[in-house]
Amino acid sequence: MKTRITELFGIKYPILLSGMSWISVPKMVAAVSNAGGLGILATGPLNAEQTRKAIKEIRGLTAKPFGANATLLFPGAKENAKVLLEEQVAVINFSLGKGDWLVKEAHAYGGKVIATVVNARHAKRAQDYGADGVVATGHEAAAHGEHITSLVLIPSLVDTINIPVIAAGGFADGRGLAAALALGAEGIAMGTRFMTTKESPLHEIYKNLSIEKDVNDTLFSDRFDGILCRVLKTHAAKKAVKRGLNLPAAFFNSQEIAQQLGLPFSKLFLGVLLSGWKNVRQLAFMANGFKAIKLATEKGDMKKGVLPVGQVTGLIHDEPTVAELMERIVAQAKLQQQKLNNQFS
Repeated sequence: MKTRITELFGIKYPILLSGMSWISVPKMVAAVSNAGGLGILATGPLNAEQTRKAIKEIRGLTAKPFGANATLLFPGAKENAKVLLEEQVAVINFSLGKGDWLVKEAHAYGGKVIATVVNARHAKRAQDYGADGVVATGHEAAAHGEHITSLVLIPSLVDTINIPVIAAGGFADGRGLAAALALGAEGIAMGTRFMTTKESPLHEIYKNLSIEKDVNDTLFSDRFDGILCRVLKTHAAKKAVKRGLNLPAAFFNSQEIAQQLGLPFSKLFLGVLLSGWKNVRQLAFMANGFKAIKLATEKGDMKKGVLPVGQVTGLIHDEPTVAELMERIVAQAKLQQQKLNNQFS
């Protein structure tokens, strides 16, 4: 398959692994890249030293192109992004912040930068400061989409910007890939579908749940981590959404995050307080959200754990290897193309 994305990144198939915290680890990244797609390392839970180590680990597992993300709103994200630049990672994917400096410094060594966006305003801004493409996150997606569905968001962005659009949210098979290409996207990014594969580190309890649940079994709310976020509908998720912000828990969870990122808690706490109540509230939400996601992903915790998943959880019926999944998706997309050719002939 050949699209602007395959040409831009030097990959075989226009399929990306979304950078999911505690899921998109070196083994997963390498598996997707080795299978012909573009693996993207999630750096959100990592400090700078861990990020550098993860990049070196990926390079020991694959000679194929790969990327890494930087969620710029998170504490320690800027330090991680600087590591990505120092290590000259081929593709950098940023979100929740202004990435013009990333574009400038990555382009200096020949790297590519893609911005994750949810609307035309963000897409235009990314294009204006030189991003090489955007990941368009539709309403159906796991975690942080907004209210516009992929069916509408993708063509609206294709009509608005000139750089390639990568579709995210609602894609789990070859029918979805074919549909995304028909809408004008140059490829797709998948998170939920890749979570339930043999190489995925997601706990077996949640892999089984992702297979059992249907398209109605998600919750979409800004009361989980402070931003509109889609998660798997479980008792723990419903409880978290109903409760909303728990400030005492956030205080202790933020201490754990500071320790994990190697940041002095007093410095982190003071910096957050000085940034204003809106930011304090948002980061407090995210501290609790991070803890819940980690418990679900690593421990399979059903009492306090919460897992971001997209509506495509209802399209998942098995746990293939990454390579098997990739080949299946491409074969299905080609079959859809043949069917359409026959229908239009």
